[in-house]
Amino acid sequence: MGLNIKPLADRVLVEPAPAETKTASGLIIPDNAKEKPQKGTVVAVGSGKVDEPLTVKVGDTVLYGKYAGTDLKLDGTDYLIMREADILAII
Repeated sequence: MGLNIKPLADRVLVEPAPAETKTASGLIIPDNAKEKPQKGTVVAVGSGKVDEPLTVKVGDTVLYGKYAGTDLKLDGTDYLIMREADILAII
């Protein structure tokens, strides 16, 4: 990936997973009813803090809070930039 962005300190750039378009039973979910995804892939990481190195790395699939991060659009793709502390788990 040729992203021209480098998060600072303990920040992480995450590409959210696409929102579900169908329910398990096959019903199509309209755009205005789709929930914001809470899972994504790490595409860039900062250098960490002196006393707190980062535990996530590029390529990790992570779970994060529903309202975590700041929305960012680069080259037509949506991303979230957040602190590592906003990440709940690596899956």
